[in-house]
Amino acid sequence: MTLAVQSFVCCLREELKTTDVYLYRKVLDNLASCMGDFSLGRASVKNLFEEVLRFLQQSLLDIQEENRKNHGNHVVQTQLMHDLLIAIKVSMMLVQKLQENIQGSLWKHHESFVWQSMCSLLKSSTNFLLDAALLQTVQTTSGLAVILFTKTMYEPVEELPSLVSDLLLGSIKHTDVPAWFVSNCGTLCTEECPDSVLLFLCHGALAMLEWKNGSMGENGEKLLLDIASVLLSLSSELKESSMAMSLSRILAVWTNSAQAALVSGSPNLKIKLNGNSDIIGKLLEYIYTHWEHPLDAVRHQTKLIFKNLLQIHQTTITGSNEKSDPFFARLIKHLLSLEWHVKGKYASLGCLVECVGTENILRLDRTIPVQILDVMNDQSLAPYASDLLETMFTNHKAHFTLSFQESTWIDQWHDIWVSPLLVILCEGNHDQTTYIIDYYLPKLLKCSPDSLSYMIRILQASADANLGSRSTRGALGALMACLRTARAHGHLELSNMMSNGLVSAECIKQGLVHQHNQVCIDALGLLCETHRSTEIVSMEEMQLIQFFMMYNLNSQSPSVRQQIGSLLRKLFCRIQESSQVLYKLEQNKTKQELLENSTKRHALGILQQYKDFMSSVCDRLFEVLFPGSSHPTRFSALTILRSVAETFSVPKGQAQVFQLDQEIDSTRVRTLIQCFASTFEEVKVLAFGLLMKLRDVAFNLQDSENLDLLFQAAMDLSTSTKPYDCVTASYLLNFLVHHKGLQHICLGKWLEHNPQMDENTSVSTVEKNTLAVIKLLLVNVEEEIFQAKKSLLQAAASFPMYGRVHCITGALQQLPFNNLTLVAEWKEMVARLILMSYKLSAVVSPVVQSSSPEGLIPMDSDSESAGRLQMILHEIQPQDTNDYFMQAKILKEHCKVESEKLADHRPMENICTEMRGKERQTCDVTAQMVLVCCWRSMKEVSLLLGTLCKLLPSQATSEPSDGLITVEQVKNIGDYFKHHLLQSRHRGAFELAYAGFVQLTEMLSRCNSESLCKMPVQWLGGVLEEIKSCDPSSTLCATRRSAGIPFYIQALLASEPKKSKTDLLKMTMKELITLAAPLNESPSVIPQVHALNILRALFRDTRLGENIMPYVADGIQIAILGFTSPVWAVRNSSTLLFSALITRIFGVKRGKDENSKKNRMTGREFFAWFPSLYPFLLKQLEIVTNTLNSEAEELKTHPSLFLLLLILGRLYPSPMDGTYSALSMAPFVPFIIRCGHSPVYRSREMSGRALVPFVMVNEVPRTVLSLLEGLPDSTSPCIRQNNIHGTLLQVFHLLQSYLESKQLFSLDFHRGLGDIIACVGTKLWLAKRPNPCLVTRAAYLDVLVMLSTHLGKFQKQGMPLSGFWEEINRVISDSELMSGIPYSSAVPGLIQYLQSITKLVIAVLSVTAGPDIQSSSSPVAKKIAKPSLSIVHLLHCEFHEVRLLALEAILLWLKQINSKQIAEEGGGVLCLLIDLEGTLLTMALKEKNLQCFCKVLEILYNMDLRNVLPKTECSIKMNPNELLTWSLNIVDISNSTEVQSIALKFASKLVIHLLQNHQQISEEVLKTWVQLLVYFCGDEQQTEMLLAAAEVLKSITSFLLINEKLILGLSDTLAMWKCVVLLLQNEDLVIRDAAAEVIQVAQSEKKSSKGREFALRIVNAPMALDLAFGILCELLQRWGEIRTGVPILLEWLLGDSDLKRDLETSALVILTTSCHLMLGSLHFCSLMEEDDYLFDKGEVNFWAEKLTHVRQLSKHLLQLISMTHLTLPDHGELNQLSRTALDQAQLIGHLLRVLPPTPEFSKTAEFTRLAIQNERISVCLKILNLLKSDDTCKKENLENY
Repeated sequence: MTLAVQSFVCCLREELKTTDVYLYRKVLDNLASCMGDFSLGRASVKNLFEEVLRFLQQSLLDIQEENRKNHGNHVVQTQLMHDLLIAIKVSMMLVQKLQENIQGSLWKHHESFVWQSMCSLLKSSTNFLLDAALLQTVQTTSGLAVILFTKTMYEPVEELPSLVSDLLLGSIKHTDVPAWFVSNCGTLCTEECPDSVLLFLCHGALAMLEWKNGSMGENGEKLLLDIASVLLSLSSELKESSMAMSLSRILAVWTNSAQAALVSGSPNLKIKLNGNSDIIGKLLEYIYTHWEHPLDAVRHQTKLIFKNLLQIHQTTITGSNEKSDPFFARLIKHLLSLEWHVKGKYASLGCLVECVGTENILRLDRTIPVQILDVMNDQSLAPYASDLLETMFTNHKAHFTLSFQESTWIDQWHDIWVSPLLVILCEGNHDQTTYIIDYYLPKLLKCSPDSLSYMIRILQASADANLGSRSTRGALGALMACLRTARAHGHLELSNMMSNGLVSAECIKQGLVHQHNQVCIDALGLLCETHRSTEIVSMEEMQLIQFFMMYNLNSQSPSVRQQIGSLLRKLFCRIQESSQVLYKLEQNKTKQELLENSTKRHALGILQQYKDFMSSVCDRLFEVLFPGSSHPTRFSALTILRSVAETFSVPKGQAQVFQLDQEIDSTRVRTLIQCFASTFEEVKVLAFGLLMKLRDVAFNLQDSENLDLLFQAAMDLSTSTKPYDCVTASYLLNFLVHHKGLQHICLGKWLEHNPQMDENTSVSTVEKNTLAVIKLLLVNVEEEIFQAKKSLLQAAASFPMYGRVHCITGALQQLPFNNLTLVAEWKEMVARLILMSYKLSAVVSPVVQSSSPEGLIPMDSDSESAGRLQMILHEIQPQDTNDYFMQAKILKEHCKVESEKLADHRPMENICTEMRGKERQTCDVTAQMVLVCCWRSMKEVSLLLGTLCKLLPSQATSEPSDGLITVEQVKNIGDYFKHHLLQSRHRGAFELAYAGFVQLTEMLSRCNSESLCKMPVQWLGGVLEEIKSCDPSSTLCATRRSAGIPFYIQALLASEPKKSKTDLLKMTMKELITLAAPLNESPSVIPQVHALNILRALFRDTRLGENIMPYVADGIQIAILGFTSPVWAVRNSSTLLFSALITRIFGVKRGKDENSKKNRMTGREFFAWFPSLYPFLLKQLEIVTNTLNSEAEELKTHPSLFLLLLILGRLYPSPMDGTYSALSMAPFVPFIIRCGHSPVYRSREMSGRALVPFVMVNEVPRTVLSLLEGLPDSTSPCIRQNNIHGTLLQVFHLLQSYLESKQLFSLDFHRGLGDIIACVGTKLWLAKRPNPCLVTRAAYLDVLVMLSTHLGKFQKQGMPLSGFWEEINRVISDSELMSGIPYSSAVPGLIQYLQSITKLVIAVLSVTAGPDIQSSSSPVAKKIAKPSLSIVHLLHCEFHEVRLLALEAILLWLKQINSKQIAEEGGGVLCLLIDLEGTLLTMALKEKNLQCFCKVLEILYNMDLRNVLPKTECSIKMNPNELLTWSLNIVDISNSTEVQSIALKFASKLVIHLLQNHQQISEEVLKTWVQLLVYFCGDEQQTEMLLAAAEVLKSITSFLLINEKLILGLSDTLAMWKCVVLLLQNEDLVIRDAAAEVIQVAQSEKKSSKGREFALRIVNAPMALDLAFGILCELLQRWGEIRTGVPILLEWLLGDSDLKRDLETSALVILTTSCHLMLGSLHFCSLMEEDDYLFDKGEVNFWAEKLTHVRQLSKHLLQLISMTHLTLPDHGELNQLSRTALDQAQLIGHLLRVLPPTPEFSKTAEFTRLAIQNERISVCLKILNLLKSDDTCKKENLENY
């Protein structure tokens, strides 16, 4: 032995003597290291083989015993189980790595030590394998160990596969097995093994036995097949998520082993594993059931299994032609016939493509690429679709490359894979194009980079003509997307793009302000995203970015704002990284003069450009944080500023191109602080984060007086009655605590100063200040609680306490609790905070725990309502010491004016006086205020206690000084939460108590203290016992969905460690399921109701994930049975539970389509997951249908029918349904058909829908025929109309699915359809008068309508349908529509019947008007071509439902003609519309039904007025002018916005038509029209009216708004331009986009008139607004109306409405202010503000920014003045305007001066309004001064501006 090995052995021997269980892990790790690739270690272990074996044997036993002792302590148990896992792994390593030590027969002597140790290891491994309490990984590894140790010890080796096979099949015989095996693994032999044990043994056999080279012979092959059958049988049993995951992984391992075995396997094995074999069939069943499993891991393994199966089949058919193999052909056919929403289809097709090639699949259907691209508008499917496409086009390219020598194939490849992509990119919807660009385009370019030039060439050709719109990208958008992707992936450089003419700067500019959000983002991405992060940013890029930031910061879409922030961050990173490269280049210069100087100058120039650019970016971002800027603007600006601060914060000493703190001045700090006043918390968060990064600079720029005012404002806001004020206060305080001098500046006058605190320099500023601020807030809130005990109403009105508590929680959350110095002070503080929380809760809890918390305080004082309240007031007995709660009344509290000096009082009294108010005020306390005060107080208390538990380390029992909170305190907090969750009635209160309780339970699950660890189990047991006991004295809330009880249980279960065995969940679910479905009648249903409500909450909780799935089947059964309960409460809770379960099973419903296939699954998949539901649903369905089929006369309805049909309607058949599944869908069909006989209409409808999924498409004709044959004849003695109706609905839905299926053009389809048409003809009596029931007549007619509509499409295919059309015509001519309707509308089903017969007439008219029939010369066609009824006949019907359908059909035909879908020369529906104008005009005057009237107007609007106006005289005795007056009158008098909108559009079309044709319109009528248009554009109007106005403005742009001549006169034209400006600032994006189309028209005309000059056309609203003012100023010049127009624009600038209002209120305000000053009160009261509501949101329009509009208008006015050298020295209007502006300026100045200190926080709305008006006036005065000055002064002034 070498010296090294000796010393190593010596050390290792010492380590092996370790006896402490908790030190075993270190030894085990060392042993594992020794047995790795480390020869010295292996030699040492070899020498100490027996000692190591002894140690491992002992360690396994010791760890197992220690684990048993620590039962219940999760943290320790988890650690021990991981140690155990390592010990088993090391044992296996020892046996595997050191085989030679235990080979040979010596050690197999039963007395030898090694043999004994091996037996011990085998026995321990078997025990671990069977111990379900251990972690699953320990059990899995034990399964491997058992097989490994058995393999090592067993002889003869050839018999080992048989032993394992018998073990798995449970057919082991003791006589054939060695005694040592029975004694060590006896349990496995004697008892029936649990499923999980079998699974782990299968894994062990697959992993530890040798499958290659056929070394195990026939026995091995049998074992392989046995393992497969065991695994497949287990797949239907093991539903728990972790087990399902293991099973899928082990099946994948089996397929790998099978592949290995096949290579040298027997022919018999090849037959057994062929694709057509039984085992492969069952494996395919498994795949189809699990390919959409909720777990990613299972889905991934399923794909692997499928891929391996294909390879297994390939191996079995080696030598034959794979591509024509029937197994592959059948698979492809089945997969292609599946719907594209099945996710498993994509991966499986991808695997098949690799086997058979793309070309073979495309031969079956060339449209597959387009179909897959169409699927990509769904984000959940897009990744799967793009992966499949990538596999296909890559394979296809490889196939072409091999097949063709030259590159002639590339065009064919482009046609298949690139051309459809370009079409969709240009015209597809937003989501589809976005996902294609994100997922598909990069993969395509990676596969074929050369395709880029092809794409760009095609897109460039149409980019200028096809700019896109607000809903489509157009060629320009597609080009931007392609270039962006190409640049980001390194295929192109931007400089090359621009120099090669691929894209121009103007083109990018148009992209940057495009109306389509995503085009903007792609254009920005093109500038910001590069393949190299150090690429230099060019000057053009910087200029374009600056242009982008002018118009895109105000985006309402959160995703767009997020993308802008992300892209600009990339740009800043590029600037930062490329600047570092430039600095290094500069530093590394050599002395080569010429080269050095030029490069140096270049580098320095770029760095200076960077600095200037970043500075201008920051200027722009701070500039947009002006008063009144919108939330999106602020959010965008602050997000980008944060990126700047983070990107350019490089360690000191490193050269830095830009630093944000150098751009900061006091104004900008103030601007950021003012952002705290925003009502949106995300803005506060961003501003706070930015100020924290700049805090040193920020505090240096703030003087002490200002800080004092801010602190004062924070304290005032913390007790405001407006809930969002306390959030502002919290951010202010959190900012101020970082200031070193806070104690001296602000806190000194509030609290007694502690000089010792200053001496202790080790204490951080934040900790010191936070402690002082919390102390101050605590002192305040304690006094307020004392006052609230006397009067809760007074507290709600004057000092709601929740604000203070919120500020305390906020202050605690930013403390570094692991690094505190003042531990003793914090301990005391925590104790006080907990005590305060309990006191506050005691004051407010009576309100939130009352049975009616929402209506506690009456809003009026009449005696009746007061009497009603006495019960509630008596119930809650609040802690008031006065009579506020004992008498129902409104509180009018007159607070005394405190005029005496306050300095002499103690600080506490000072605070109270402050709180009581300084002036006389009236507080009207509403119910809302009291409730808000109480539930928010409860919320804040819960969050504070949760924070204390979460942030403060729990005190260990051994060292009491460590933590700040004791175990006892934590237990008390737990009891507090339990009390409130179980007793609160107000949802807000218990939901927020839940938030705090979750923080506590999460802390408990990680806690080391055993007593705390066991608390969740005790609490859960306690509450379940209380629910079970149904004690009359229980305070649990049985209404309100059990109030907080489900939340309480949810929190306890969700806190269970994710990797544990979830014992709590299992125990709880078992209890709840027992309670929810009681076996015998219980005296009380309350436990059952609670159990149902709790189950609902648990099934909805996403955190329980897949662990809850095994209980879903039980849940469904409970819900369906609960629905039959006689007790309403049980039925109600069962319904809610059922709804939650449907969502849990089928997923969240994303769309509105009830019958969408997304939230569905195949029947096999459903019943494979929930096998127990198969017999249950079948049995329930049988019970239900038996009640329906009773011959008794009375109607019987079964309550469960509805729920059963709801579930069954969500299932659908799959072409993948094989013959292996025992869960066939066929038994359900007869029952569902019988459900159609229900007396309930809705149930019959649902049975119609539910039948469709259960009938395969090829079975539809047969099923429909049998249903139709089952209908009675007219001579049948007993006709049940319910049965007929149900059957007809089923026929309708089956036919609908059949006609929409993919098999439209197959021979079987035509044959089946022919049979159905023949059978329909035999039962036509049901559609005619012999059938007395109008409902069933209507249902039969609906079937005929659907057939007619679809058969019209097959006319060209020569189907012999003449007989069918004759029959249809006969039905129409026999109907009441022809002969007159003998019923009143009250007859049941009449309206339904009339609508159905009308639809049939319209369908026949559409078909007969087709060119095929019209141009045909056959007598049959001529007969069909003359329908029984004309469209005019329908328009004259007395029933408005008939008229409405006819009008809708006319409108549809008209739009088809207008959109050129039907060629005019071909006839078509054009012949149906001839001579309708007169009828429609008459209808317009006489129509009484609003909907019909609206449709008539819409049709007239869509018609050509050249055809309409000539008919007015003869039809309605009106000339065109009178028609215009009539339509304007309709707009004026109608109450319907729909009618008003269409009438205005019609009137506007008339106006334009008359003016263009030089016909006179009276000035009065034109004035009326303009006024109505202006009225329509008011901000308060409904969306429909605003959109109508936008459409009108667009239609008149060319003729009236931008015409060379002023047709309407200046004031009216400008009024309409003002409408455009107003609409461009509307809050609704749709309206802004519609208004921007006005600018599009104007710009397009400008481009066409000026030729090649580039003009921005498709622009967003901010850009459109800027362009609008520019166009307007140009027009004033063109019209020669500058002198008249400029004063009008100045009035716009000043804001006439604001002007008027402020002038009216000015006198009042000044008077009020002077009164206040006389009274000696400094408090400001503004009469400008309206009533102060509790949740007042301020301005209505959250998007418009008055100052943006002001700045843009003033910019264009100044340009106009400078270009035209305009002066108006003695202009009367200007002088008047000037006086008004000066008066306003004086008034605003005064109002600003009398505002209180920090008005941005205390009077935010007034301060903002005044600041905006102030800027408007100052800008207006500047321009007025310019206009009055002479030329020389003007030049100087303009230069200054």
